[in-house]
Amino acid sequence: MKIHEYQAKEILRQYNVAVPEGSVGTSADEAERIATELGGKVVVKAQIHAGGRGKGGGVKLATNPTVAREAASAILGMQLITHQTGPEGQKVKQVLVEKASDIEHEFYLGITLDRAQSKLVVMASKEGGVEIEEVAAETPEKILRETVDPGVGLLPFQATRIAFGLGFKGKQVRQAAGFILNLYKAFIGADCSIAEINPLVTTADGQVLALDAKINFDANALFRQPNLAELRDLDEEDELEVEASKFDLNYIKLDGNIGCMVNGAGLAMATMDIIKLSGAEPANFLDVGGGASAETVENGFRILLSDPNVKAILINIFGGIVRCDRVAEGVIQARKNIEVNVPLVVRLAGTNADVAAEMLEKSDMDFSVGHGLKDAAEKCASAIQ
Repeated sequence: MKIHEYQAKEILRQYNVAVPEGSVGTSADEAERIATELGGKVVVKAQIHAGGRGKGGGVKLATNPTVAREAASAILGMQLITHQTGPEGQKVKQVLVEKASDIEHEFYLGITLDRAQSKLVVMASKEGGVEIEEVAAETPEKILRETVDPGVGLLPFQATRIAFGLGFKGKQVRQAAGFILNLYKAFIGADCSIAEINPLVTTADGQVLALDAKINFDANALFRQPNLAELRDLDEEDELEVEASKFDLNYIKLDGNIGCMVNGAGLAMATMDIIKLSGAEPANFLDVGGGASAETVENGFRILLSDPNVKAILINIFGGIVRCDRVAEGVIQARKNIEVNVPLVVRLAGTNADVAAEMLEKSDMDFSVGHGLKDAAEKCASAIQ
């Protein structure tokens, strides 16, 4: 689950991670008032679930409250387009107004899971304020890494080693090490999946601050974080993805034209790949799960057809935990309740596949049978040409 920058900084404050003074507003009047309270010179920042806001015009420096008002007026309501929003952009509904910092140097600091080691890793670089992916690809030697042993957590000497590696000296070494340790505590305490400070800055008066903050949570841990679950902003999420979550469907909308209904994440990824190899593009990732019921399948069908870009649907089910006949029952039920006006290709294999095939044949549905995954994908691609 993603949250806004201002929400991330509120969490960081609870763990004594230093962040600039600031507050969020939803109007130009509020932005002017906050700027006045902060002493005049501020930064006005669009609040959306995406990076690259500055390049898209969503971050503006204001020298006084009047300019802050003008900046907020320009940002609020804009359809902000960044490399993470896609071409459609995201509408800005609130801004963070923060006291401007006299920046001396920018760094990168982040904590995430290294899946190869099944351990958390702290990453840092002197190249702050830029895309860390670019640094990793072009100059990987500039990234410092400390792997965290889950039995003992991040140790003070590791945080200190990062601080020295970033070039901190004197009293700032202790300050930077303390910052890193507190960020780790926030990561663990809030069940994060990523905590990224970019940039981490030093100021002319010697402070170490999180000038920007990105925090994502592990959705599987939200049951023990009820206060954090309340931070979810549904306006920032795709409507179909929100709808799918109500039925425990794993759905991610994509830009293609073939709707996919699959059971199992690995099979779903393989299905998307073979659709592309067949000359078409997947419109979504949809995993109905191992325990899919007829109702689950019907809801998945409804969500697929709600996407106007879907020109054909491929149902690819391997009957393991969930039987093929159960999926077929859901497809038939969905067909009775929902108007299906696009070509439908069904590929079933595994437990009760023969029963499912018979059920579909006896129904009034207009569909094609895929004899194997490759054949099914090619039939979908041909149907939309």
